[in-house]
Amino acid sequence: MLGANVNAASRRANLREALEGESLLQFPGAFNPLAAKMIESFGFDGVYVSGAVMSAELGLPDIGLTTLSEVAGRSGQIAQMTNLPTIVDADTGFGEPMNVARTIQALEDAGVAGAHIEDQVNPKRCGHLDGKEVVDVDTAAKRLRAAVAGRRDDNFLVIARTDIRAQASVEATIDRGLALIEAGAEVVFPEALRTLAEFEQVAAALPVPILANMTEFGKSELFSASQLAGAGVRLVIYPVTLLRLAMGAAHAGLSAIKNEGSQTSVLPQMQTRAELYELLDYAGYNVFDEEIFTYKASE
Repeated sequence: MLGANVNAASRRANLREALEGESLLQFPGAFNPLAAKMIESFGFDGVYVSGAVMSAELGLPDIGLTTLSEVAGRSGQIAQMTNLPTIVDADTGFGEPMNVARTIQALEDAGVAGAHIEDQVNPKRCGHLDGKEVVDVDTAAKRLRAAVAGRRDDNFLVIARTDIRAQASVEATIDRGLALIEAGAEVVFPEALRTLAEFEQVAAALPVPILANMTEFGKSELFSASQLAGAGVRLVIYPVTLLRLAMGAAHAGLSAIKNEGSQTSVLPQMQTRAELYELLDYAGYNVFDEEIFTYKASE
C-alpha cells in the first residue's frame, strides 16, 4: 500500500545479489507506475524505464529532448510503486562528466537501482535508428568514471551502453566494452547487435554481465529468454513492449467509438474494474482507513 515496502537500498542490494546468480534477469519496460505494479504481479525480476518511452509519453521523438528532472521525476514515480529494482535509461548523462555525476545522484535520490550511460554524441538518437554516431573512447570512459565517482551507494549499478555496432564491427564493440569496464562499468549494454552469435561473442569476451535489448521493430531479432541465456546474456530489457500494446489497444478503442458509436465491441480487451482494483489493492486501503483513520464520533 502507498508504494514499495522494500527500501531503495535493499532493492539495489537485491539486484546485486541476483546478478551473482546464473539465471537471466528479465526487465519489462514500465510506461507508468501502474504498469510497474503489473510487472511485479507477474513475477518478473525488475522494471526498466526507457528514455524512448518517456519521450513518447511527452509526444516527443527519442532524440535527446528530455531533461534530467523529467527522467528522475518519472523514474522515481515508477520505482516507488514496486518492490522490484528499477533500471533507467540515462541517455548520455545530460551533459559533461560533472553533469553525469549529478545525474547518478539524482537517480539515486529517485530510488532507482541502476542506470545506463551511453557513448553516443549529443544529441543522441534512438538506439535502433540509422545515422548514430559515437564519441571517442576517452570521452565515453570519462562519462563512466564520472558516473562511478558520483554515486554514493556502491550498490547502485552503473551500466555502460555502447552504440558502436551501428558503425563498426563486433570486435570494435568488444574493444569499447573492455575500455568502459576499465572505466568502472559493471554491466555492458551492447546496443543493436544483429544476431544471437554476436551476443554470444560479446558475452564470452567481456568479464562482466551483458544486457540485451529486445525491442520490437529494431535491428536485433526478438530472441527468446532461453536463447539469450544460452548465449551468455544476463539481463534483458523489453523497453517499449507495454507502451506499444497499450497504444495499439487505445487506437482500437478510439476507432470503435468513432466508427461504431460505442466502445462495446472492445470491452473484452479491457482490464475490468475488479482487475484494476485488485492491482491497486483497494481492499488494503479500505482496511487501513477503517481501522486507523476513519473518524468515529464518541458516544
